[in-house]
Amino acid sequence: MIPILLLCAILSQAGPLTALRPLIDNDCVTVWDATNGTAVQPLDAVVVSLSGSAVFLPKGMTSKFTGGSFVIALKDHPVAPIANTTGYPLAFPRPGSRKILENERVIVWDYTWTPGVATPMHFHDKDTVVVYLDDGDLKSTTPDGQATVNSYKFGMVRFNLRDRTHTETLIRGKQHAIITELK
Repeated sequence: MIPILLLCAILSQAGPLTALRPLIDNDCVTVWDATNGTAVQPLDAVVVSLSGSAVFLPKGMTSKFTGGSFVIALKDHPVAPIANTTGYPLAFPRPGSRKILENERVIVWDYTWTPGVATPMHFHDKDTVVVYLDDGDLKSTTPDGQATVNSYKFGMVRFNLRDRTHTETLIRGKQHAIITELK
């Protein structure tokens, strides 16, 4: 009986089982849904709220956000800089973007797409974690004309690899995102 009670106590402190699995886990980041609060972070992290704000948390700190948010734990995985030889500008800054935060680990941008207006063709020199804050379809078009349409919903999170060149056009709905570039 005591082992069962101990197990129940441990599980109740851990939160729901879905909180035990990260949304994204790779060499660079681990992303957690932090809707029910955050624990002390063992790594530097960025917390992005679904209300559109972001804060950097040094290792050992906890977030003060209430409500929906995501923790982007930054792993110590250095990536050599990548040169932009495309002739296109970097993805950020871009017209309409607003820098929310920058330090030695990340640059965090707030960006809203305008329906039917393509972003300038651009090159991503950094890996990114994108938190989508609306429902809308973005068409991504590469310099050679290859187009892909992706549907994003409020609260979706995506990890995008660097070394990409494209333009984006909002073709349905609205779309606003908080984009964390990894240095």
